[in-house]
Order: sequence, then C-alpha cells, then structure tokens
Amino acid sequence: MDWVKIGSALFLVAMLVFIFPRMKHAVKHAPKGNMQDWMGFIVPIAAVIGFVILLIMMV
Repeated sequence: MDWVKIGSALFLVAMLVFIFPRMKHAVKHAPKGNMQDWMGFIVPIAAVIGFVILLIMMV
C-alpha cells in the first residue's frame, strides 16, 4: 500500500467525520413529504424501470 492510498483513505474518513453532523442536522430538520411528493418521485422511477425492462426484453 503506497502513500497515495493511505492519504486517500485518511481523507475519506475525515470527510465522513465532518459531514456526518451536518447530515444528521439536515435530516432532522428536513420537511416531510406528502403523497403527491412521493408520487412525483415514484412515477418517473417506475417509467425508467419499465423502459429498462423493455430494452432487456427486446434483446
């Protein structure tokens, strides 16, 4: 293992240590989604999954 890999691993761990408290605060104070918000998320994801399945079936 060379110094670049060790430095990258240390940087990754440090980044996670600094990001975790901010992420915890953001999740705690985030607005809750209603059913319309979730449908706006689920419909495009279902369309993409359906398109991928269609492409797989065509091969």
